[in-house]
Amino acid sequence: MQAHTDATTAYTKRFDAVLAYIDANLEGDLSVDALSRIANFSKFHFHRQFAAYVGVPVARYVQLLRLRRAARSLASQASCSVLDAALDAGFDSPEAFSRAFKRAFGASPSAFRRHPKWQIWGANFVVPYLSRKLTMQVQIVDFSETRVAALEHCGPPGLVNESVRRFIEWRMQSGQSPVSSSKTFGIPRNNPDTTPAEEFRFDICGEIDEPVASNVHGVRELLIPGGRCAVVRHTGSTDHISETIYPIYRDWLPSSGEELRDHPLFFQYLSVYPETALDQWQTDIYVPLV
Repeated sequence: MQAHTDATTAYTKRFDAVLAYIDANLEGDLSVDALSRIANFSKFHFHRQFAAYVGVPVARYVQLLRLRRAARSLASQASCSVLDAALDAGFDSPEAFSRAFKRAFGASPSAFRRHPKWQIWGANFVVPYLSRKLTMQVQIVDFSETRVAALEHCGPPGLVNESVRRFIEWRMQSGQSPVSSSKTFGIPRNNPDTTPAEEFRFDICGEIDEPVASNVHGVRELLIPGGRCAVVRHTGSTDHISETIYPIYRDWLPSSGEELRDHPLFFQYLSVYPETALDQWQTDIYVPLV
């Protein structure tokens, strides 16, 4: 119990250091690379760790802090124009700044300057830190290095199934990774919740035991590295898999004493559609550990 308490305290201190750094460096480099170094967390996992711990994605958190600072400046400094406030908050145009400001504070920048609504300003940014209990079963396993054939999906997450169909075509035509006897994996290369749709990357993978033959589908060979992993089983459609992923980072990880390895999480699909209805699908989520 004491070990868990110490681990949670250490985890909290690391995030407190990140939050303090953001607050003190709103004009500086607040990229994921920079902040993950401050926290000493893997950049592959930092987005999810931050959103799970703080309650909002890091980019949204930074934007809200900058908007709050802009609101203070507009209300207290007569020399601060809306353009000044917009640039100071990191916006390219007063129009974009005004839209974001109104969403956050319920009034345009000029209206807020005339009649500041400090109650809204103060209440707008409530950070929902850890508040729910973990109800999932987490196992620590030694994952064996696995050779796979992979097709990279590039583009909106909503179009992944189109790439899946291409991969299935390759499997059927090549016979190199038969569904009946080969494991099936998915590797999200970035977080769909925080990545622009056109930049999203996802590898659709099937286990192989021989080199991938030349093909017109764009399927290539990859190696999923072996090592310790936390594993949680998600039941139901993968459209809702984030509901299982975030509690791993929010609830289990801080008290586990474990450290994340610098590699993306990955999925092993245990069910086949349409043989198994989507609401009964089972997917194991592997989170690589040091």
